[in-house]
Amino acid sequence: MDALLERLRAGLPAEALITDPDVTASYAHDMASFCDAGTPAVVVLPRSVEEVQHVMRTATALRVPVVPQGARTGLSGAANASDGCIVLSLVKMDRILEISPVDRIAVVEPGVVNATLSRAVGELGLYYPPDPSSWEMCTIGGNIGTASGGLCCVKYGVTAEYVLGLEVVLADGRLLNTGRRTAKGVAGYDLTRLFVGSEGSLGIVVKAVLALRPRPPQQLVLAAEFPSAAAACDAVCRIMERGHTPSLLELMDRTTVRAVNAMASMGLPESTEALLLCAFDTPDPAADLAAVGELCKASGATEVVPADDVAESELLLQARRSALPALEAVKSATMIDDVCVPRSRLGAMIEGTAAIAEKFGLTIGVCAHAGDGNTHPVVCFDHTDPDESRRARASFDEIMALGLELGGTITGEHGVGVLKKEWLARELGEVGLELQRGIKSAFDPLGLLNPGKLF
Repeated sequence: MDALLERLRAGLPAEALITDPDVTASYAHDMASFCDAGTPAVVVLPRSVEEVQHVMRTATALRVPVVPQGARTGLSGAANASDGCIVLSLVKMDRILEISPVDRIAVVEPGVVNATLSRAVGELGLYYPPDPSSWEMCTIGGNIGTASGGLCCVKYGVTAEYVLGLEVVLADGRLLNTGRRTAKGVAGYDLTRLFVGSEGSLGIVVKAVLALRPRPPQQLVLAAEFPSAAAACDAVCRIMERGHTPSLLELMDRTTVRAVNAMASMGLPESTEALLLCAFDTPDPAADLAAVGELCKASGATEVVPADDVAESELLLQARRSALPALEAVKSATMIDDVCVPRSRLGAMIEGTAAIAEKFGLTIGVCAHAGDGNTHPVVCFDHTDPDESRRARASFDEIMALGLELGGTITGEHGVGVLKKEWLARELGEVGLELQRGIKSAFDPLGLLNPGKLF
């Protein structure tokens, strides 16, 4: 420990090091349930690339593991500390270095908060689409690490589609530049995409070149109530089959609707079994909403309410934004799943999750990015009750298994971390897992970067 701190201090300002155990403990974990976390030896908050390089050279010399972190809003334990590690928090590297309206790019450091970037580019008539629900807190570096998504993914795609190039400090302290600033580029292997979603296991992202879009018109929203989740999912299939491109297509099951009503008194009918929210940011959103409204009615919607203006749209969206806080209020703890299935199997996923909830005697609400099949079953449980906690974990595993059975994937945007290691192995298979471990070894032969995550 003394040798580690001495070497770190040789290349870092005093304020970049935190050794107080009461403070370092607060950096030990992210927001995931059921994920073990160790005790870090030290927390380092660098402000420059050179400082990150110094940390990695020190870690390599002394064979000390390093756990990279952003804002710790993750839900898979990917940012959890290991015993004796260096926690490398990138939140102080928070500068927007460049915004180019001509090239439609932004160059940022990893600690830039998603919402801060979105507002900055918006002032120039530009748009950075990835919008995780934690966008007011989460950082671009964390978004890159977990390949995060958000509400707008159905039309605009996820983080991976907006990362053009990266500057990465490797495990031994070398600096690697990947990708490009140009609109096109296919030179060599696509190392940039390899780092996106790697959860800090291959290198430390210290700079990112991000693609931007022109800012779209304000969206208008439609809310449709259904007598069953199956009917709502049928409407989703009809909307996508007919070639519509909504900017948002979200679904809330009956458990979530009732939790929102209980918390926010939003007046949603208690008879609603599923609520579908659809938005368009097209030149004529009212016409698009009218067409979608007819499709919802054909699928059995009992009520279709299109918004007349942006203010009314925001009121409708408030129900979706309240979903997670409302479910968190049901019990003392929640476990948020992240299973993505083909759109055509969305109904089976939601109905199967309801059956799992009944089997284990638990409250499990589902809100979903329905347009891309990404479901978020939220298991509500009393963390002080050992039996209920056991049932919560068992239900989580059954939901994972259901997703794979339906041709899906164990995570659409939250990542693997500690929580889903076993399930990643099942999804990849023996050959896939062997190749991924080989890639990890090529970038990090000593296994120092975020050990114990992914595999």
